[in-house]
Amino acid sequence: MHALNVPLGPRSYPVLIGRGVLGQEDLLAPYLDGRQVFILSDHNVAPLWLKPLQTALAEYDVAVHLIPPGESEKNLETLSVVFDVLAENHFNRDVTVLALGGGVVGDIAGFAAACWQRGVGFIQLPTTLLAQVDAAVGGKTAVNIPAGKNLVGAFHQPNAVVIDTNTLSTLGRKEYCAGLGEVVKYGLGLDAGLFEWLEDNLDAVLDRDPDTLERATYWCCALKATIVAEDEREAGRRALLNLGHTFAHAIETGIAMGSWLHGDAVAAGLVMATELAARLGLVDRALVARVEALLTAAELPTRPPPIGAARMKSLMALDKKIAGGKLRLVLPDALGSSRVVADVPDAELDAVLALADGP
Repeated sequence: MHALNVPLGPRSYPVLIGRGVLGQEDLLAPYLDGRQVFILSDHNVAPLWLKPLQTALAEYDVAVHLIPPGESEKNLETLSVVFDVLAENHFNRDVTVLALGGGVVGDIAGFAAACWQRGVGFIQLPTTLLAQVDAAVGGKTAVNIPAGKNLVGAFHQPNAVVIDTNTLSTLGRKEYCAGLGEVVKYGLGLDAGLFEWLEDNLDAVLDRDPDTLERATYWCCALKATIVAEDEREAGRRALLNLGHTFAHAIETGIAMGSWLHGDAVAAGLVMATELAARLGLVDRALVARVEALLTAAELPTRPPPIGAARMKSLMALDKKIAGGKLRLVLPDALGSSRVVADVPDAELDAVLALADGP
């Protein structure tokens, strides 16, 4: 098992990565706040991975609630039902909320934990590649509303993140590849070595080689832990983790939440961000081709759906990085490096958004 720490003073917590760790009671016990445990999962994950977790928690007062899978369920209505279940079980401030699933389950469980009786503990048990390499670490929790993705939420750090890479064996190919969008993001925006390693080892990654998976997961989590430790609430450098996401969130909202997987939208967003960076002279155009080639090899889209440039621009106006009424975009300025750019000329942004107009 591999372990790293997210150093946040009294809110510090471990990220534990291994195979077959989901059913280890001794691994979970130190991070449970009391005898009450609430497990949130979905109807796809629970039949596959709930039983070993329940076995490990046999001595605890456990309640389980399952939600339908998919981004469309990440809303205030689902959150309200979760609160009702917590109340029906008379769970108090000693309860620990466990998120067994992908990013949707993790976001809902974390937000519920942040709000229930003004804050209780929770543990992330991510079962998708996207959640394991990105969403489960960092304490961002949120739900979607019709106006946009993740507009209602809270920062609430978990007690621990326990990653069982065995769970990826049951993940569908499309969902698995979508997670690679976030891995490529880390390489493009933060670590050239990771990007180059992906280019050299993509076949092993796609084959889900266990050692390769553990290395990729640890690498991404370590990068994120370093940035979260520097900027827990995204007041500065943590914004770099949103490379491609301003475009991606507009894509997801513009075509109806859940129609595209998040990682697919991120992939298209990375190409758009790199294209814009090339137009602004921040990177060489050869990098655009290199990003497109890696994403294509990873079976990810490199163009947005045809939702229209005007619609994309309107949705981007709700981005959380807007300051003083000005859109700020995270763009690469070299392979493995990125920055926040404000005052992007409309002509250059519009040229990139034209990709959403379709062929």
